[in-house]
Amino acid sequence: MNVPAPRPPAFEQPTVTDDPAGRRPRTLLAMDPALRPRLLGPDQLLRLHQVADTDSAEIHRDFTTPAARAALGEAEVILSFWGCPTVDAAVLDAAPHLRAIVHAAGSVKGIITEACWARGVQVSSAAWANALPVAEYTVAAVLASNKHLLQAHRDFRALRDPEGWHHRLSSVGNYRRVVGIVGASRIGRRVIELLRPHDLDLLVHDPYLSQAEALALGVHAVSLDELCARSDVVSVHAPELPETRHMIDRARLALMPDGATLINTARGSLLDTQALIDELRSGRLYAVLDVTDPDPLPAHSPLFDLPNLVLTPHIAGSVGGELHRMADSALAEIDRYRRGLPLAHPVLREELPRTA
Repeated sequence: MNVPAPRPPAFEQPTVTDDPAGRRPRTLLAMDPALRPRLLGPDQLLRLHQVADTDSAEIHRDFTTPAARAALGEAEVILSFWGCPTVDAAVLDAAPHLRAIVHAAGSVKGIITEACWARGVQVSSAAWANALPVAEYTVAAVLASNKHLLQAHRDFRALRDPEGWHHRLSSVGNYRRVVGIVGASRIGRRVIELLRPHDLDLLVHDPYLSQAEALALGVHAVSLDELCARSDVVSVHAPELPETRHMIDRARLALMPDGATLINTARGSLLDTQALIDELRSGRLYAVLDVTDPDPLPAHSPLFDLPNLVLTPHIAGSVGGELHRMADSALAEIDRYRRGLPLAHPVLREELPRTA
């Protein structure tokens, strides 16, 4: 869970160079074809053709078709996005010139296989770019939760009484509230960075985070049980791994103080959903869930009917125009590759097992 924090956005803008003499590697686009217009707007398409030799109208989501096999035979770079097929040994056998896979989204776990590392293929991800909107969503949820925005909204609409609200909400506010961050991940660290200007006390649980690193981040490293017991808001930013399944279970939910809020923008499996439903039904806790288990959520789920839950359809990550940030990151990586520079956002084999 402990990975480097993303650099500030000001240092991450693409530096694509329109160099007529520059080499443009043959690049294959692999993704759901319906998503290409959402990822690559006019500006991104222009940059793509500046840095890559590609047919941007030819999109592959099945590497077994004759057209895909022919394209793989020439490809030096794969520009991938959501819907990209797995790059296994058979795909690599059909792509003798492949040297880099540049993923214009977050996790590459469904795409990269051991065969890629064995071949020495370079891998890059735009996970840093996807971390930014998730962190922004989280910070908004933290600050609103400590103001009891959902409760105030619900009660004010029901009572329609403009008097006495300072007394009714005398215990709310963000000053010196305790926020617990579960996972010093790329997103977790960005959340810490964005919360730093506020008068909050920040706790972090991450088994890979040393006390020295915690001190450098300006947070207190604690056990998960202590974090749950002390936090007014608990925000989950751990990867989905076998050992993180239901890490927020019935016992840890019971440790949370009355009126506390649980925020999950990571993966639904990290929470015991039924235990959370039981706590929410009791009225003791609040929650903000952008991810669920299962995901997508069936229409009959009781989560839809809980008044103390803010439920959103997996929108914390990049949506709308934010997809262009991930595309810009990927295009800057292709530009770096073609100029013989190290990738700015490489995916490292040894880090992959403990990242999202």
